[in-house]
Formats: sequence, structure tokens, C-alpha cells
Amino acid sequence: MKGGKLIIFAAPSGSGKTTIVHYLLDQPELNLAFSVSATSRARRGKEKNGENYYFMTVSEFKKHIKNEDFLEWEEVYRDNFYGTLKSEVDRLRAEGKNVIFDIDVVGGLRIKKKFPEDTLAVFVKPPSVDELKIRLKKRSTESDDKINMRIAKASVELATAPQFDTIIKNYDLDTALKEAYQLVKEFVDPQHQKPTNTKKNGKS
Repeated sequence: MKGGKLIIFAAPSGSGKTTIVHYLLDQPELNLAFSVSATSRARRGKEKNGENYYFMTVSEFKKHIKNEDFLEWEEVYRDNFYGTLKSEVDRLRAEGKNVIFDIDVVGGLRIKKKFPEDTLAVFVKPPSVDELKIRLKKRSTESDDKINMRIAKASVELATAPQFDTIIKNYDLDTALKEAYQLVKEFVDPQHQKPTNTKKNGKS
């Protein structure tokens, strides 16, 4: 694939990565386009097909897997699939856009492995697992059992943070947004890179 760069934001559910991604998409100078993922899960609230996700049945999703239509895919929970369609990313990059992903941790690392030179992989770290649980409960979109499943998964996902290019600690949203903007700006436009910025965020 040729064209724009790839920017991955991955984190446990409730970490704030979606809020950060939406903020960055509103900054026209970054020339970003959102990679809409495919999923077999049910829609939540006012979600729209083709805008929030490409919603599919389990059988439809498995057919795409068989046809090797995905850049990456993952069965996050039983019969609950998420994936990135090759056609979606190819289309956006061909338009010269920098493609931004709001994605599962495993999927993000797979894309980074396939396109190491073209990808910036950012892990968004929450203040604590307890804070995650509070945020997920405030959403009021899932059952307690589903929330507990996400919390259990979060502990595993947090352990993958060092595999990412950089870590944003989302303890204060305004600070996290500024940090994310600077990281992406420097990646898509190296001329704006600060010469003194020699340490990876969150790893100094």
C-alpha cells in the first residue's frame, strides 16, 4: 500500500482513546481519515453502519476472514469479532490521507508489525483499572457481566503497553489531547519535530 501514514490508538475499553481520536480528526492540518472497523457485535445507541463500524453478522464476518479481506482481525469475545478491512485502508491511503485507527490492542500491534515504517502506534493508559470500571459503568451501554469481562481483559492489555511506540497517560484529558496532537503532528509532518524530543513518551 502507498499513500498516507498510519496512526494507531489502542487501549483497554474506557481509557479515552475514542475521545482522543475524535479530537484529532477535527484538526484539518493533520489530514486524517478514520478507518472504520468491521464488527459482528450489536449496535449500541445511535451508532450508524459505515460511520461507527461496518456491522456484520458472524457468518458474514467469517466469510471475509475466509476471503482474506482483513488487514487484521480478532475474536475479542466469543462470536464478537473486530477487524480492519484492507479495502478501507487502501481507499483512504490512495486519497493521500493519513489513516487513524481506534482499535483493539492486538489488532494495533499486528498493523504495526506489517507496516513498521509507516505506522505510529500509541497506547492510551488509564489512571487505574478501578477508574476504567467507573468509566464503563457510566456509559450504561453494557451489562455488569460484560463490563467485568472488559476489566479482566484490560489487565492483559495493559501489559502490552511497552510494545507500542509511545504511551499517553490519560490522567487528565486536556493534557492527553495536547500530547496526542503533538505526537501525530510530528509523525505526519517531520519538519515540525522538536530537535530536543529524544525520549519516547511515557518511557523516560
